[in-house]
Amino acid sequence: MLISHDTRCALSATVDLLNTSLGDGSPDGMTTVEQLRDFVESHNLSGVQVGALGEQDVADMRATRELFARLFAAESDREAAELINAMVAEAGTTPQLTDHDGHDWHVHYFAPGASIADHLSADCGMALAFFLVAGERERLRRCDAPDCRRAFVDLSRNRSRRYCDSRTCGNRLHVAAYRARQRRSAAHTG
Repeated sequence: MLISHDTRCALSATVDLLNTSLGDGSPDGMTTVEQLRDFVESHNLSGVQVGALGEQDVADMRATRELFARLFAAESDREAAELINAMVAEAGTTPQLTDHDGHDWHVHYFAPGASIADHLSADCGMALAFFLVAGERERLRRCDAPDCRRAFVDLSRNRSRRYCDSRTCGNRLHVAAYRARQRRSAAHTG
């Protein structure tokens, strides 16, 4: 699947926003203006005035995060499409061609001067819409590790990625399975 630079960036922002709250009792990573500023700066989101961000922006981002969570959990393409349509319409999508920061021509979907939440709802919503249209929604996943709820986008060729990070969650589960097999083998021989 060919994914443009902007779509890849939007998907990364979506996943990172989702992963600020895993619903597993860990601290919420999107509760302060400073956390929001860090998020915006780490994703190099164009058109966002970082100094102007406030408490309402944090609340709006948390609401956007909830919409993304619902989209990742959608049970059907129809449900996902309805969520994307509502999200993009609410954001007031205004497609514009741009070639900023040394990148070739690409489309931004957020309106000039849009809030950070509308910015992400429009750009990330459209990236997610492209995945749905391409029949690739199943690539939007949550980690299979039982103690992990992190979101990720499976960009593997054969859609086989199961863990948010194979070096942590995947390796931990493989080692645990290996040790369980070793214990069973030792119990059968002893």
